[in-house]
Amino acid sequence: MKRTIESWLESLLHIHDTPKRTAAAFALGVGIGFSPFVGLHTAIGLVLAFVFNLNRVAVVAGTWVNLPWFMGPYYASVTALGAWITGTAMPPHFVSHLEAIWTLPGWRDRMTALATLLRPLLVPYTLGSLLAAVPIGLGAYRMTLAFLQARKRHHDLHQKPS
Repeated sequence: MKRTIESWLESLLHIHDTPKRTAAAFALGVGIGFSPFVGLHTAIGLVLAFVFNLNRVAVVAGTWVNLPWFMGPYYASVTALGAWITGTAMPPHFVSHLEAIWTLPGWRDRMTALATLLRPLLVPYTLGSLLAAVPIGLGAYRMTLAFLQARKRHHDLHQKPS
């Protein structure tokens, strides 16, 4: 029974993947984590990990790199990039309208007002975050691969002969 569970876990996690496959899995997760699909990053990562038969843990870890304290500035910046590319103007008095939305009495009223405010920015948001996610994911691949290869070399160097 124990051997069956270990075999199942090993196949699930791809523990013996090469550095290139592990770096690819992590980088895919990072790219997804910076994509416009906020709230779905982990689910999308897991689906793609199974589709491409990649290390699930590495993919999910990559999706979690985009932490809450820099999500706001990141998505604001990439939305501004997308707006610049598409020639879309920010809604007038955007910040004051955004602040006013949170003073509305009901959750439904808040979400309706927020959707109305953000609707013109949907294409710039999507375009900007997709354009930024690709180079971020590629950079994550290069850095992760370099780290894993260096770690493997270090491990091989210090491995005692049996």
